[in-house]
Amino acid sequence: MIVLFGALLGAVTGGLIARRRKGKTADILQYAFVYALIFALAGLFVTLMIHRASV
Repeated sequence: MIVLFGALLGAVTGGLIARRRKGKTADILQYAFVYALIFALAGLFVTLMIHRASV
């Protein structure tokens, strides 16, 4: 669940950053995708740490 929330948050963050920099549609989509990947990966590590700590 944390991974999905991270991906969604990353996509929104990346899209807003690209829009603020006056990027075109392709730029906005690329930023959203890359930020979604980064935030999802961070969420994956957080999930793994929580799982390992609770066992």
